Amino acid sequence: MDNRYYKQELCSFIGEKGQREISQKHVLIVGVGALGSANAEMLVRAGIGTLTIVDRDYVEWSNLHRQQLFSESDCEEVIPKAIAAKRRLSAINSQVTINEYVMDADAINLAPLLEGVDVIIDASDNFDIRFILNDLAQKYGIPFIFGSCVASYGMTYTIIPGKSPCLHCLLKQIPMTGATCDNVGVINTVVQMIASYQTTECMKLLVEDYESLRKTFLSIDLWKNQYYTFRTDQAKSDECLSCGAEATYPYLHYNSQTKTTVLCGRNTVQLRPPANPSFSLELLEMKLKKHLKVKRNPFLLSCEFESYRFVFFLDGRVFIHGIDDIQMAKSLYYRLVG
Repeated sequence: MDNRYYKQELCSFIGEKGQREISQKHVLIVGVGALGSANAEMLVRAGIGTLTIVDRDYVEWSNLHRQQLFSESDCEEVIPKAIAAKRRLSAINSQVTINEYVMDADAINLAPLLEGVDVIIDASDNFDIRFILNDLAQKYGIPFIFGSCVASYGMTYTIIPGKSPCLHCLLKQIPMTGATCDNVGVINTVVQMIASYQTTECMKLLVEDYESLRKTFLSIDLWKNQYYTFRTDQAKSDECLSCGAEATYPYLHYNSQTKTTVLCGRNTVQLRPPANPSFSLELLEMKLKKHLKVKRNPFLLSCEFESYRFVFFLDGRVFIHGIDDIQMAKSLYYRLVG
């Protein structure tokens, strides 16, 4: 049988009409790591018309246990993830148009990619990018599917601009001391679970079955066999700056973005994250000392992470010593802090 989507079309909730809809739609995935790889492969196998993928990183050995699009040869050749992903995805389904971008995901770079996009899937590794995506989704009226995994824990939520509360409504501010894969690890099964929820929600949107969308925030701990759903009816705020009546989309503004500076002659990068009133060196110490040797005085906190030295200041600034590559410094920061 020549129809590769025959079994999918047999599903009454998709059918031939739904398959045509899928083949004409465009999805943007930001991040092609664990969640991004899984979402991208499922959508390509399902016959998405156009897929745009964005990632700033390259393939490393530690990626291979959970990032299913990559191989050992990608590591050996130090291939950017977006390039390696497109190669594999095109081999799976040559009928899909795949646009790949090796670049940092920020408000300036992402905005031009949104033309014609029907759904945005969050597969990023930090809340700076997630809040930018949230504001872009609200500004341009594009459905946005949030997802996150760490250890055996995962969560996901589907955001429909104008109807559901946005990520800013739910979380209020960027969490600065969340767990990361680099300090508590991650198992590949929870990645597959959360990606499956994300892709399924995406397909509901693509075939325009809005009634079947999940209306709750989903949280699971796969190892502990825990499954929670949270109603979000009361979370939407008319005063929210991202989706309220007088939205200003704060995370698209320069003063809400992480600033970076290379300190001349010191092989050091300074990062200045957005202001966060809940940030404290004491809380950061409590989190980091579980995995690292930490020193703190009344003015700053320092620790060694891999071959780099981090120094955090009271105002949230951080020096990363031993590096002069801004993008790599940001990646190290998100891996350590969350």
